[in-house]
Amino acid sequence: MLNEPSFVPQQTGWIEVVCGGMFSGKTEELIRRARRSHIAGQKVIIVKPAIDNRYSEDEIVSHNENALPSIVVDTADQIILLTSGAKVVCIDEAQFFDERVVDVANTLANDGKRVICAGLDMDFEGRPFEPMPKLLAIAEYVTKLHAICAESGMMAHYSQRVIESTDRVLVGENEAYEPRARHCFRPPVDKRRGKPIEQFHHPKLEEESKDTEL
Repeated sequence: MLNEPSFVPQQTGWIEVVCGGMFSGKTEELIRRARRSHIAGQKVIIVKPAIDNRYSEDEIVSHNENALPSIVVDTADQIILLTSGAKVVCIDEAQFFDERVVDVANTLANDGKRVICAGLDMDFEGRPFEPMPKLLAIAEYVTKLHAICAESGMMAHYSQRVIESTDRVLVGENEAYEPRARHCFRPPVDKRRGKPIEQFHHPKLEEESKDTEL
């Protein structure tokens, strides 16, 4: 379920949090909201933590390979300095910041900005991933997204680690995690249960390929 403001006075600031497990579309939703604001003529600035360099050094990139330019920051306090001219501030992978990001989000919202934070709400052991719980508490609007369980095909909100590591912060993708439903979640580490993710194929092109072979 999406829960975002439909109409708010321009001079008012607020906080939105988009949360969920791995592969649930959090960054995709952040990009969607950022694009809409940009189309509306609002200045949008996107920031992400320096630790997240999986796809790009200076862009946020979703699993669907949609991307937008972003500013890389080492600490949450830098966000205030770098977004002074923005109407909309998007913070991706918020769970990788320390708890100062909570005060930063409040400061930006109190300054009349729309603040959109996206991040994991639980770690690989199924525990609340600080500082996300505090961001959820202070946000006016919260969206919880779900993935599809790689084992059962049901709605998934856990991130199952499938490689041996006990580090709480382990930046990884398909090789390190897969989405799981509650009854399929086996912390801290489990063997891979799902099939490798294949690329989408265009049905029409596949049909034409078969005709050519005949």
